[in-house]
Amino acid sequence: MFKLKQNIEKLSDKRLLQHYKDTHDTVYLGELYKRYMPLVYGSCLKYLKNRANAQDAVMKIFEELLEKTLNYAVQNFKSWLYILTKNYCLMHLRRESKHKTISFEDNFMELADDFHLDKVMEDELRVKALEDCIKALSAEQHASVTKFYIENLSYVEICEIMSYDISKVKSYIQNGKRNLKLCLERKGIKSAAF
Repeated sequence: MFKLKQNIEKLSDKRLLQHYKDTHDTVYLGELYKRYMPLVYGSCLKYLKNRANAQDAVMKIFEELLEKTLNYAVQNFKSWLYILTKNYCLMHLRRESKHKTISFEDNFMELADDFHLDKVMEDELRVKALEDCIKALSAEQHASVTKFYIENLSYVEICEIMSYDISKVKSYIQNGKRNLKLCLERKGIKSAAF
């Protein structure tokens, strides 16, 4: 074991990850994470647009890795880490947006011509219909459409995660998109997005 730790920098990503899973020794995961920390920091900075928040995120993502790498079968650590980082940042932004306060002036409701309760309710109905239609897709279409349109992953990233070949991913997305359009039309909703 001591000799293995001396040559830790020479181990492949897969070997480091496997050694961490086998021993739960954070030295292995730390070495693996160190290789990609600049990429994680850059991604966090891109999404969070604040150095202090990005630095905090880098540390918190490592803390998440301690548990998540034990619970997931990771094939390509770099791609998986990028997706984990992206999801962490998006959740961070979502949490922060919920805590923002808006100051309403006394006459705000009278002056807000673009505020229409009917529009809000219509949008909520559209979102609910879309969610229902996505749930009705086949498992492959559901996964591919969700990863492509909601998680904004590329075809290549989806292929790596789902172990599909690129022609299958394109087919699942195209057929899923068509099925969503048909499902929404059956619910009386026409969407230019599809």
